[in-house]
Amino acid sequence: MPQMDKTYKPSEHESKLYAQWESMGLFTAKVNNDKTPFTIILPPPNANGDLHTGHVMYMYEDIMIRYQKMMGKEVLWLPGFDHAGFETQYVFEKHLKKQGKSRFDYDRETLYKMIWDFCEENKPKMRSQLKRLGFALDWSKEQYAIDPGLIRIVHETFQKLFEKKLLYRKSRLVNYCTVCGTSFSDLEVVYEEQQTKLWYLKYPLKDNPEKFITVATTRPETMLGDTAVAVNPKDKRYKDIIGKYVILPLVHREIPIIADEMVDPKFGTGAVKITPAHDENDWQVAQRHNLPMIQVVGFNGRMMEETGKYAGLKVKVARESVLVDLSTEGALEQEKEYTHRVGVCYKNGTVIEPLPLEQWFIQIKPLASKAMELISKDIITIFPKKYKKQSLQILEKYVDWNVSRQNVWGIRIPAFKHKTTGEWVVEIDEVKQEQLTKSGEYEQDTDTFDTWFSSGQWPYATLRNIGQEYFEYFYPTSVMETGHDILRAWVTRMIMLGHFSHSEEGKEIPFKHVFLHGMVRDKHGMKMSKSKGNVVNPIEFMDKYGADALRAAILFGTKDGGDTNISEEKVIGMRNFGNKLWNIGRFISMSMEPSTQIHSESQIIPNPIETKQILKELTKETKSIKKQFLKSMSAEHYSQAFDLIYHFAWHRLADYYIEKLKDELKNGNIGVLESLKTSYFEQLKMLHPFMPFVTDTIWQVFHGSESVILNESI
Repeated sequence: MPQMDKTYKPSEHESKLYAQWESMGLFTAKVNNDKTPFTIILPPPNANGDLHTGHVMYMYEDIMIRYQKMMGKEVLWLPGFDHAGFETQYVFEKHLKKQGKSRFDYDRETLYKMIWDFCEENKPKMRSQLKRLGFALDWSKEQYAIDPGLIRIVHETFQKLFEKKLLYRKSRLVNYCTVCGTSFSDLEVVYEEQQTKLWYLKYPLKDNPEKFITVATTRPETMLGDTAVAVNPKDKRYKDIIGKYVILPLVHREIPIIADEMVDPKFGTGAVKITPAHDENDWQVAQRHNLPMIQVVGFNGRMMEETGKYAGLKVKVARESVLVDLSTEGALEQEKEYTHRVGVCYKNGTVIEPLPLEQWFIQIKPLASKAMELISKDIITIFPKKYKKQSLQILEKYVDWNVSRQNVWGIRIPAFKHKTTGEWVVEIDEVKQEQLTKSGEYEQDTDTFDTWFSSGQWPYATLRNIGQEYFEYFYPTSVMETGHDILRAWVTRMIMLGHFSHSEEGKEIPFKHVFLHGMVRDKHGMKMSKSKGNVVNPIEFMDKYGADALRAAILFGTKDGGDTNISEEKVIGMRNFGNKLWNIGRFISMSMEPSTQIHSESQIIPNPIETKQILKELTKETKSIKKQFLKSMSAEHYSQAFDLIYHFAWHRLADYYIEKLKDELKNGNIGVLESLKTSYFEQLKMLHPFMPFVTDTIWQVFHGSESVILNESI
C-alpha cells in the first residue's frame, strides 16, 4: 500500500487524477439501452473570458452527474461554449479601445474574424478551468454555439416559426443602446431609480392662443417630435377641449388634443405630450389614434437633421438648449424634482432610447401558453417550488420577442429582402442563399440573432448535432440546472422553443426538471462587484487550497436554491476538512501495516463488551447516516446531504469512534480495523460527488490506481 504524506496536497493530485479519469473514459457517454439515461446540458459559459465565481456553481451539476453514475445510470454531461453575440462583441470592443481602435475601423468580415480568433484563444483557458474544478464533462462531445451544425438547427427553427406565421417583421419601437449600437428585447433592459426633474410646458390652444394646456414631461427635448397631447377621457378638467388643437412650442406645428385611458390624471397636470417615436406608451397610443410618428433622436444618440438648430447635439445637451428656448418663448411654466425608473443598458449604463426600427419579432403568446401548461401540470417540475409560480408569472407577462441584433458577431439571420418589392424570404439552404444574393435582386438581412434565441435551443440543438441516436436516447434531458437570475431570460425561453420545435415528434419538453441555484456573495452577504473590491477569484483559491475546498465552501450551510456566502476563511475550513479525511485514511492505512498486525484474521482477540457495543453502534449509525443521505439526495437537498456526512466523518467517525477504538487498533484488532474501514469507505463514496479529488485519491490508496471511486455504487 502506498505511503500517505502527513498532509494532503491538492496540487500534487488533482490534475493527474483528472487526466486519469479522462484516459479511462469515465465521462464518455454511450447509448446504452440496458441503462436509464441521465442527461444534463452544461449552461454554456461565454467564450470571451476567464472563469468567475458563478461558474463554480456548475458543481451542482457535477454532484448530480457523479451521484447518478454511482447509482448505475448512463450519464451524459454535455459541455459547450456560447458565442454570446452582444456580450462578446462588447468585451472585444473594450479590448480594441485599449489599443486606440473601435469596431468602426474594420469591415464586417474582418471584425468577425478578429472576434472569432479572440474566442478561440479563450476557449482553451475556459476548458482548462472547468477541468480544474473536477467537472465530469464528456469533452469528446463538446459543442460551440456557432458550429455549422448548430447554426443550421437555429436557422431551421427560425424558418419553422416563419412558416407557422409566428414570426413577423415590423417597424416599431425597440430598446436601443446608442453606444453599443444595437437593439435589445425588453428582458435586457435594466431599470434603475434616477433623480431628475419634471418640466411643465405650456402648449397654446390654436383657436385661443391666450389659453394653453400644460403638459408634464421628463424629456423636453423629444417634444420636437410630438404629434398629440393626451388626457384621460374621464378627466372633467379637459372634456371641453378634447378634439381641439394646440400649437407645439418652438416648432409651431398644429397637433390634436386626444383622449386615451393610458393617461394617469394624477400624473403632473393630467395632460401628457405624445411622442410616438420615443416612448412605448406613446407609440401604442399612436396606433390606436392613427397618429404620425416623427423621429427626432437618431441611432447615434444625437438629434436628427429634422430638429433644425438642435441637429447633431447629444440628447442631454439638446435638452438644456430646448429648455432655454422654451423659457425664452414663455412656454416653460415650472420644474420640479422628480424620481422615476429609467431604462439603461445593462453593460454600460447608457440610458436606453426607445427608437423606431424594423426588426424580426416572435409572436410570444402562443408559445408562452404552451409553456405555462407544461409547468402548471408539472410535466416540467421546478425546484425550489417557489419558482414555479414565478415562472408562470414571467410567461404571462411576456411581450413579443425582438430577436434582431445589430451586431457583427453572431448567427446572421437567414432572411433576404427583395430590393424592388420589399418582400422578405427566409432561406436556410446555403446553395439557394447564394443564388438569391448572386441574382442581384435580394439582399440578406445584416442583423444577427439575439443570443438568447440560439441558446434557447441549446438542449435539443446540441444533442441533435452530436447524432440522432444520442438525441433519441438522451432527450429530453433530465435536469436543467442554472441560476435563478436567468429563469426569465433563458429557462422559460428554452421551454417555449423546445416544445415548439419537437412536440410533433412526441418530445414536448427540453428537460424534465429545473433546478435553480442562488448567487455567490461575499462573507457579509453583499453582491460581488469590482467597484466594491469584494470579488473572489476562484483560480487563486484553487491554487492555494484546492478545488474540493472551494466547492465544499460554496455548498456548506447553503439553503436550497438560496444565495451562498463565500470567504477565504470558509475555504480554509473546508481545506481543513479535506485534511481531516486524509488523516483518517492515513491512520487507518498505518494500522494496516504489518508492524501493527499482531494478530492474524484467524486469531482475532475477542472484543471486550464495550468494544463490541461501540462497533455495533458504529455499524448502526453508518447505516442510518447513509439512509438519511440518500433521502436528502433524492429530495435535492444537496447542502443538507453534504453537511450530514461532513459532521459524521469529522465529529463522529474521527473524534469519537476512532478515539474510542484506537487502542484496539494498536493491539492489532482486525475486526475493529475492518469496521472502521467499512464506515470510512462509505463516507468516501457519499462525499465523492461533493469533493471528488480528495475522496478518489484516498480511495485509490486502498483499492489501487485502476479502481476509481466512480466505478463504485453508493
